[in-house]
Amino acid sequence: MTSEPAAPSLDRRIHPVRADLAASRYRGRVAAERFVDPLATRITAASAPLRPAPDADRSIDTEALYGETFDLYEIRDDGWAWGQLASDGYVGYLPAGALGEAGLPATHRVCVPRSYRYPEAELKRPPLSLLSLGARVRVVGAAVTRGLDYALLDDGSAMVARHLRPLGETVADWVAVAEGLLGTPYLWGGRTSLGLDCSALVQLAAAEGGHVLPRDSDMQEAGAGEALDISGGLPELARGDLLFWKGHVGILRDPATLLHANGHTMSVACEPLEAALARISATEWGALTACRRL
Repeated sequence: MTSEPAAPSLDRRIHPVRADLAASRYRGRVAAERFVDPLATRITAASAPLRPAPDADRSIDTEALYGETFDLYEIRDDGWAWGQLASDGYVGYLPAGALGEAGLPATHRVCVPRSYRYPEAELKRPPLSLLSLGARVRVVGAAVTRGLDYALLDDGSAMVARHLRPLGETVADWVAVAEGLLGTPYLWGGRTSLGLDCSALVQLAAAEGGHVLPRDSDMQEAGAGEALDISGGLPELARGDLLFWKGHVGILRDPATLLHANGHTMSVACEPLEAALARISATEWGALTACRRL
């Protein structure tokens, strides 16, 4: 049984605070039985589900990606680890077996929907894992096998070099990244190219354009980019604008087309904006609540 946060005003998704345990930086701000300094670790699984409680039957909040840093505060006897993702600040429980030593910082990220990691620079070898868009690796060398360029990683494995991009490098058209994920299955809490929810699609694609966004749609609505005035109806919209409903977000592919991961098609899909507005307003999401421009 998990403890409720000591301070109800703090969003448990982004504040590592419980009644029994809190991050040391909250000392003097909240009441907790003990305070702990974070231990930097690294996600060593291809991905790891992050849950609000140490219970495999609970729906996931999000997923941690290979190579991301996880600030660890607790490992329980039952194998659950509690901490905070450094990439977007999300707090939760994941399997302790998904964690390894932090090591040296990553240098590159996966820039295609998914790519295999091999034990050496040879595509005929059985792969070690399948990494998703946004996964992070440390490149330490290069190799060429039969004309194909590979990046050599710090753990001795290898990946196809053109599937990686230096962390500081961005693309001009991040919406094209989202378009490359069309057809991906919808997955509540999903944050990989094997399954995505609406806000993960936005977060991952926008990151390729250099936009660091929070994880959930309400967080994105509160502060992503610049708010557009919708008091008099829809403003003049452009490619890449974000449209928000209560609990949902979509991307403008063009002024007349919405691109979003949704439970209607159960996939990342496009639909005419006018039809989407009418359909969504008739469901649990209700009327449009905001438009924002990155």
